[in-house]
This record gives sequence, structure tokens and C-alpha cells, in this order.
Amino acid sequence: MGYIPTQQSNTGSYVPTTNIWDVARLYDVDINSDEFRELLVRLYQNVNNITLVLNTKDSAFYLEQEFASGQIYFNPNSTDPNDLRPSYRIIIDTGALAAGVNATNHNLDITDTWTFTKIIGAASNSGALLYYPLPFAGTSSNNIQVTVSGTQVIINNQSGQIFNSSYILLEYLKS
Repeated sequence: MGYIPTQQSNTGSYVPTTNIWDVARLYDVDINSDEFRELLVRLYQNVNNITLVLNTKDSAFYLEQEFASGQIYFNPNSTDPNDLRPSYRIIIDTGALAAGVNATNHNLDITDTWTFTKIIGAASNSGALLYYPLPFAGTSSNNIQVTVSGTQVIINNQSGQIFNSSYILLEYLKS
């Protein structure tokens, strides 16, 4: 996969914005000089840093179809720290939530090699200006549980509230 920066060497994956290139000076530099070679090295280093940052960023697309998020995870089946696994994400519109069990097809082709890393969401009753995180841990009988099966997102709404919309974010690894 190539070099993956460690957290210590590239924390946050930010591209510096202070590199200023005086284009007028390029016309005066002898292309056979050490100064020109130094310019090329610095330019290469800046382009390489941009490439590393772009390749390690988490893309902020939350779509209703599978999307490679840009997140990368360790591989528990390998001792090579560069043998990483890509993460995928999808938003499932789970619609209105009545009391009890609500199930929505996710249309994913889940296999036994998949691992879910995030199952979260929110439910809204916009008329009452009431918004709950999903899952929701209320008192002992006042919870909203979220699970994923091979074919569906299942929400068990025991909160006592009715919601007119809800969304679940699934993030997962395929191997």
C-alpha cells in the first residue's frame, strides 16, 4: 500500500499554508545550479506531503450508497504495520420510528469477514423539537437499541417516543 505516516509524524494530516514560491525568481535561476536542485527537492517534499495528507484524510461524504471513507485500520492478521484495511460507510434512512421493533433493509452484501466499527445515528420528532441519539440509553425500560443483521438495520424503540425520521451511520471493514 505504500508508506503510511505514523500518528506522531503527521498528526492530524494538515497541509501547511505558509509555503510561498516566488515565481519571478524561477526565471533567474540557472537550472544547473545547486539552488535550482534545492528548489526541486523542496517542491517534491511539498507535493509528497500533500499526497500523504490527501491519502490519509477521512472524506466527509455521508451517502446512501457504500463509500470508501478514507479511514484505514490495522490488520489483526498481519505483523506488517503497513498492511492496513480500508473502511467503508453508508447512511441508512430508517424513516419514522414507531414504538417497538422497526426494521429497514440496508442492501449490503455482508459476509462473515466483515467487522462493523461504528453503528450510530439519530432520531427526530421535528414537530416536538425532540432529538435522540441512536442507540439511546435511558432508564431501565426506556432504551433504543440498534443492531445490524445480514439484511437489515433493526431499531427497537422502547423510549416511549415516536419519531418522524431517523438515520443510521454504518462504518465497516470488509476483511
